[in-house]
Amino acid sequence: MKESDSIFAEALRLEQRGEAFALAFIIESSGSVPRQSGRMLIHSNGEAVGTIGGGAMEAQVLEEAVQAIHEGLSRTVKRRLTPKGEGAAGMECGGSMVVRIDVCAAPPRLLLVGGGHVNLAVARAAAPLGYAVEIAESREEFCTPERFPMARKLYYHPNLPEAITQAQPDENTAALIATHDDDLRSLSVLSTYECNFLGMLGSKRKVAVALERLRKEGKTIHARSGLRAPVGLDIGAQTPEEIAISVLAEILKVRSGRSGRALQAMSHDLVVLRGGGDLATGVAWRLHRAGFRVIILEIPQPTVIRRTVAFAEALLSRQTTVEGITARHAANIAEAYAILEEGEIPVLADANGESLTIFKPTAVVDAILAKRNLGTRKSMAPAVIALGPGFTAGEDCHALVETARGHELGRVILEGKAQPNSGIPGIIAGKGAERVLRAPANGIFQPQKKIGDLVKEGDVLAQVSGHNLLSPFDGKIRGLLAPDIPVTEGFKVGDVDPRGEQVNENLISDKARAVAGGVLEALLLLRGQQEGA
Repeated sequence: MKESDSIFAEALRLEQRGEAFALAFIIESSGSVPRQSGRMLIHSNGEAVGTIGGGAMEAQVLEEAVQAIHEGLSRTVKRRLTPKGEGAAGMECGGSMVVRIDVCAAPPRLLLVGGGHVNLAVARAAAPLGYAVEIAESREEFCTPERFPMARKLYYHPNLPEAITQAQPDENTAALIATHDDDLRSLSVLSTYECNFLGMLGSKRKVAVALERLRKEGKTIHARSGLRAPVGLDIGAQTPEEIAISVLAEILKVRSGRSGRALQAMSHDLVVLRGGGDLATGVAWRLHRAGFRVIILEIPQPTVIRRTVAFAEALLSRQTTVEGITARHAANIAEAYAILEEGEIPVLADANGESLTIFKPTAVVDAILAKRNLGTRKSMAPAVIALGPGFTAGEDCHALVETARGHELGRVILEGKAQPNSGIPGIIAGKGAERVLRAPANGIFQPQKKIGDLVKEGDVLAQVSGHNLLSPFDGKIRGLLAPDIPVTEGFKVGDVDPRGEQVNENLISDKARAVAGGVLEALLLLRGQQEGA
C-alpha cells in the first residue's frame, strides 16, 4: 500500500470513530532538505503514519501537531535546517522547510441519556448539525439502530448508570438527561465527568430534589460542565420537536460562547465613542465589561499621551490591550463589524462621525474632551452623552457627565452644563501644572524616553526641532506622545508623575473609572426613560 493510501485509510478510520487528528504537509522547501515533499497523519498521542523526512524537523512538527490537536487550531511551522540560530531545527542539512499542519477535529459528542420521545427528537435535529449522537438506555427496545439510525453509538445496559459509564463522557461531550424514571441516578453518575455541557429536563422542583440528593451523597457537579436545569431556552416549547430546538439552541450557545440573545436586541447594545484617549478608554472598558458592544472613532493620527491606557493607540500600533480588553484598528466599517464579532473593540479613523449613519448605535458618547462641542448632536443616536464642559444637557446632548475632580466627579447631569474648565491640572503629590509636559517649540516630536521610565529632574525626555524637553522633577513618565507627531509650541506632549515607582502606568485611572461609572449610569437611565415613554 502506498504511503498516501495508508494515510487516507487511517484518516477515514479516525473520522468514522470520531477521533481528532492532524495532517502535516511540506508546502515549501529550499536548499538541502531530507525530502522535497511529504505528508503524515498525526494522532492526538503523537503517533504518526507517513513521514516528512525524519530527524529533528519531523520531531518538532509532531510536537506542534499534538499541541494543535489539543487546541483545535491549525498552524504553519517554518524552520531552517541548521544547528543554531533563530528558527533553527537543530539539523545540519542547511536548507529550510515550511510545513502546514491542518487539524481535523473530532465532531462534538451528544450523549442522550434516555431514548424516549424528547431525546429522539433531539437526535433527529442534532445529527444534521454535525453532532456525533450517542444513546444510553436501560430499556432495550428504546436503544436500537432502527429507532436511532442517526446514532453513532448505542449503550444499552439494564442498569442505566452502567450504560453511562460505558459511554465515558469527556470534555468534547454535551450530555442531556431525559429518562423515563432514572434522572437522579443518571445525574449522580454524570456529575463526576468533565462534560462541556450537562442538561436535565424537568421542573424546578425535580431539579431541586436532584441537587439535594447529590449533596447528601457528598457529590458536586463538575465545575466545567455545571448543570443546566431545567434545560433549554425560553421559547415556549411544548412538543418534543419544539423542546429539541430549545435544548439544542442552549447547547450551541454554550459551545460557541455566545449570549444567545436575539440579534435584533443586540443591535440596541451598540455604543459609539467619539474619542479614544485615557478617559474615553475607561468608559469603553467599563461598557464592554458590562456587555455593551463598543466602537471608537478617532482622528487618523491620535495625539493622546497616556498611550498605555488609551485604545486610540490601536490606530498607531494596529492593536492594543488595556487591562485584558483588546482594541484593534479597523480599516473600514466591514472590519469594524468583524472585530466586534470577535469580542474586541474596533477603532476606526472617523473624526467627523460619518460612519454613525451606518452603525445606527443605541448611544453616542462624546469623549473627545475638547472643552467644546466639535459637532456632536442629539440626533446622532437615541441617547447622546457628553463628557465635561462645552455641552448643555437637554440641548446638544441628552446627558452630561462631570469630569472635574472633586465631589461631583462622575455625576450625571440631565439639564444644564458641567463645571467650566479651570485649566489647572489636578494636584498629585503636590505637583499640578508643572507635571504636564509641553512642546518647547514647533516641529516633530521625538521622544528620548518611554512611558514607564523613572526619570530625574533635568533628564532629557524628548526633542522637538533640536530643542530639549527636560523633566521638571524626579518621577515616572506616565504619558508621552507617540514619535513623529507634528506639534506646536506649548502643545501637551507628556505627563510626569511625582509618585515614581508607586504609579502603575498600565492601569486605568481613578478619574477615568469614576467618569465611566457616570456614563454607564446615564446610559441605563436614558434607556429606562425611553422604554417607559
